[in-house]
Amino acid sequence: MTELTLFASTFVLVFALGLQSLNVNNGHHIAAAVTSFAIGAMQMILFKLAPNASPTEIAAFLLGGPFGIISSMWAHPRLVQILTRGKP
Repeated sequence: MTELTLFASTFVLVFALGLQSLNVNNGHHIAAAVTSFAIGAMQMILFKLAPNASPTEIAAFLLGGPFGIISSMWAHPRLVQILTRGKP
């Protein structure tokens, strides 16, 4: 179960970092601020679980990042389109 939690928290952390970078680069101030909360929450989980990680937990931790960044790169333009629909 800790492996799943480490994978998920790393995934969400890197996903949020990717979104935040894209939001900052594109001037989406509010969205960039909101992603900071997700980043902080996931860092708290990782700081709690990662220091004593077993080899399988380390693998789960390392695998979450690549999946998170690719997912955020895919999701960002779609989220922007959904959130700005109908705005000038």
